[in-house]
Amino acid sequence: MSVAGTKPVDTRVADERVALEATGIGKAFPGVQALQDVSLSLKGGEIHALVGENGAGKSTLIKIITGLYRQDSGTLRMDGHEVEFSDPRSAIEAGIAAVPQERSLIPEFSVGENILIERMPLRGGVFVDYETINREAARWIEVMDLDIPVTRRAARLSAAEMQLVEVVRALALESSVLLLDEPTASITPHEAAHLFEVLRSLRDRGVAVLVVTHKLEEVFELCDRVTVLRDGKNVASGEPLEGLTREQLVAWMIGRKQLIAELPERPPRGKQAALALRDLDTVSGVEGANLEVFPGEIVGLYGLVGAGRTELAHAIIGASEISGGEIMIGGRKAHIRSVAEALSRYRIGYVSEDRKSDGLILSKDIVFNISVTLWRRLARWVVGWVPDAAEQEVARRHAEALDVRTPSLEQVVGNLSGGNQQKVSIAKWLAAEADILIFDEPTIGIDVKTKDALHELIWDLASSGKAVMLISSDMPEMVRLADRILVMKSGRIVSEIENSRRYDEVSEAIMQNLA
Repeated sequence: MSVAGTKPVDTRVADERVALEATGIGKAFPGVQALQDVSLSLKGGEIHALVGENGAGKSTLIKIITGLYRQDSGTLRMDGHEVEFSDPRSAIEAGIAAVPQERSLIPEFSVGENILIERMPLRGGVFVDYETINREAARWIEVMDLDIPVTRRAARLSAAEMQLVEVVRALALESSVLLLDEPTASITPHEAAHLFEVLRSLRDRGVAVLVVTHKLEEVFELCDRVTVLRDGKNVASGEPLEGLTREQLVAWMIGRKQLIAELPERPPRGKQAALALRDLDTVSGVEGANLEVFPGEIVGLYGLVGAGRTELAHAIIGASEISGGEIMIGGRKAHIRSVAEALSRYRIGYVSEDRKSDGLILSKDIVFNISVTLWRRLARWVVGWVPDAAEQEVARRHAEALDVRTPSLEQVVGNLSGGNQQKVSIAKWLAAEADILIFDEPTIGIDVKTKDALHELIWDLASSGKAVMLISSDMPEMVRLADRILVMKSGRIVSEIENSRRYDEVSEAIMQNLA
């Protein structure tokens, strides 16, 4: 395993075979030219990064390569032969496996069934062979060194576990080209480090690996070459990462050098805890949780996959059942029975890690999604009527503040890029003006410029007196933002770390508590 921030010595023999080539790719949607004359060349035996801001066209290009979209212009070639994919299955049959940004597991299927879904073993050509499914799936689970039962229903997995099972499913196809769209978005550095080992092993066996990521430290640690998109066009194509600086890569991505802003001093925190947990137990497996979050403070919650961080957040907002202990809001015992009551009565907002399932209504437009938490406040004396102008103004203000890239506020949210969907999810709760805000992996799928802006926004919310709980698997994000860091392991809060803002010191302390 490599040390974080360093690249292992490369002992491979170079493979100049072009496994996959996209040339002159163009794709338009109503009101948007998503891609224009884009090219990408993947060699066998390399890990290639595809980077750019949200809306730059990265996911659109991946969807064309995997047969989800048909390009309007340009050609695809595999091993020098022109190919056309009418659907994802034809791309899989050609040797392309993909880990999508949006999870695609079938909830009612087991982990094993999801892993083997593309080549389901049968007995006598008719009956599903569950014994073989479980044996084969367990073998691939072991490759990824995961502790996930193959018989568990996918619906019972956490978002991070779902992400890892998506990776296992792609690996099980044993394809010559592997595409990963934000593969580490909701997993911790520990899981990411092991995934990188697996990817390097695949590269060394001649597989062409393409990684789409916003985490530039991963680009430099893992990848050999990089292609950069900006506004649907190539800014760089297949540039070697050796000798390339972070500043140059950021300049390609956003058109100028991006310096991380220094965060200003904040006023002292309030004296009465806005949120406190006393020996809280939950049906979902959290045991004896004790914590306090004060107005004007950011408290971080860090842990590995399955540690119980999201389960704890769900209990606080009334989305899962409490079996013991107390929740205190402003010093008084609270009985929170639903997410709606958490907001309306206790002023608690929750930015979910899973925007698809919990955060957004994808079939509705941006205005609807941002203003939905405000209907009660915006409504006039005529029952059931919310004035359009009020909705529009709230949505406009928060969409502009978060730089949501969209042709109009009437754009259906399902048509936005993943990063822009996350911005809308955050805007919804900011518009609700909650006093206690729980951010669960808030910068998943967010580009470098917007990530910095969101950090400043979370910081400013605490400065204005909001009590903020930050759940994040992004160690630099945790060290930058949190005043105190609570470490969770196996459903328990095992330690509290005062944040010195010294990355090496804090990260080492956290990992020691997780050992």
